Amino acid sequence: MARFIFITGGVVSSLGKGLASAALGSLLQARGFSVRLRKLDPYLNVDPGTMSPFEHGEVFVTDDGAETDLDLGHYERFTGVPARMSDSVSSGRIYSDVLEKERRGDYLGKTIQVVPHVTNQIKEFISIGEDEVDFMLCEIGGTVGDIEGLPFFEAIRQFSHDQPRGQCIFMHLTLLPYLSASGELKTKPTQHSVKELQSIGIAPDILVCRSEQPIPEKEREKIALFCNVRKEAVVAAYDLKSIYEAPLAYHREGLDQAVLDAFAISPAPRPDLTIWQDVYDRIHNTDGEVNIAIVGKYIQLEDAYKSIKEALTHGGMANRVKVNVEWVDAEIFDREDPAPHLEGFHAILVPGGFGERGTEGKIRAAEFARTRKIPYLGICLGMQMAVIEAARNVAGLKDAGSEEFDHEAGEKRFTPVVYHLKEWVQGNRKVKRKVSDDKGGTMRLGAYDATLKDGSRVAQIYGTTGIDERHRHRYEVDTTYREQLEKCGLTFSGMSPDGRLPEIVEWADHPWFIGVQFHPELKSKPFAPHPLFADFVRAALDNSRLV
Repeated sequence: MARFIFITGGVVSSLGKGLASAALGSLLQARGFSVRLRKLDPYLNVDPGTMSPFEHGEVFVTDDGAETDLDLGHYERFTGVPARMSDSVSSGRIYSDVLEKERRGDYLGKTIQVVPHVTNQIKEFISIGEDEVDFMLCEIGGTVGDIEGLPFFEAIRQFSHDQPRGQCIFMHLTLLPYLSASGELKTKPTQHSVKELQSIGIAPDILVCRSEQPIPEKEREKIALFCNVRKEAVVAAYDLKSIYEAPLAYHREGLDQAVLDAFAISPAPRPDLTIWQDVYDRIHNTDGEVNIAIVGKYIQLEDAYKSIKEALTHGGMANRVKVNVEWVDAEIFDREDPAPHLEGFHAILVPGGFGERGTEGKIRAAEFARTRKIPYLGICLGMQMAVIEAARNVAGLKDAGSEEFDHEAGEKRFTPVVYHLKEWVQGNRKVKRKVSDDKGGTMRLGAYDATLKDGSRVAQIYGTTGIDERHRHRYEVDTTYREQLEKCGLTFSGMSPDGRLPEIVEWADHPWFIGVQFHPELKSKPFAPHPLFADFVRAALDNSRLV
């Protein structure tokens, strides 16, 4: 049976609960334990799939097709454990499941209430797969005191009492603000946050205190006294230059030891931190740098492209170079020449997105990279825009476009090089979709196989002709124009196993120009960089030497 660690936050949001959870998971792995991490989000959306990137940042997709919070990306990147649909849940999903049971009559006519029905549903979710690992880490979104989060706090309180003594602990993240006027750290916000947690029946075993300044021994003792925790269980969390320093930093502060002490695990296995020492070395000991432009439409919130930014960092680690990323608004190119904005970059990446806004700018960015022989990586929509650019400017299909932006293809207003995907094969079954379907959870989601063309660049990069990658899209490049495009030099170098859906395109006469329908960034890790990103950064490095 797993031991459970519940991670909560107080004072303010965005303190780094996800990062702390992921780092702790990696430290427990370093001591020989198996782990799984979960996220419980209080918002009422069923999942973040239909939420604006400006609202919620990136949507992380699992192999089994769940659209989840971006913190699951942290969990995977730090532990290497593939996330599952059962590792993310929201209030919306919980209430939806409870109401479905009520409609079926599962509750036998009882009055449905938050306690016990909603809390029991949350506890059932927490228990999934509890016999599979040594430690289950469950992060509660938001902060203590949020009205939406109260059912989750009540559920984990009940859950801890249901388990045998010593099977559950609570870790609470708080802020220690530094007042420059008085030159001191203030512990009162942390005290109030813990008091709020205690008022709902939860006493933290470990406090992780986010601070810009070192925590003096006097303040540490004060926190321990007033928050009723051991002094050794007051762990400092300082700002870091890179998130990948977190495992080593938390180990130095004694977080993993505090957790093992809370569970009375003695003697504690010695940690093997070789992997993270190597990661640290690759971050801080580089042999050069490259400048890469990300031409996107959600650049005002960098979290919208979180996994892409991290995957580029991993590619830099693989090549021992620093990757300087600059965000470029695709809409600028709708009205301006891209050359002044993109000259000087060693590579260009065009990420995914939804809707028409900024797409003409992405097409012009793809044209700039193709004609100037600059390494280009197009992801999802970035691949589709590269194909439309090729169709318009090389294959002679001047009116090439996408059904995503104009649904009047039947009137021949444009040539639908990209169309709405209405059916595909998933495992041994056929999936069908209509344009009028609900938006949530109706895309081609999760891991799908692809077959790569022998001798292609991507086959060389992957070192195999059979791959599987994660998808999140509802529009697809039309193979009707494949022969016409390939005659012009755009190779369809990756296809679905049935040969119907294009997965990868590449220009044969270009130093490095690849578009992929899937999202390779979702599987990249600091200790296992994705091969596409590693080779993309290598190509950027080669290009930097030519400039």
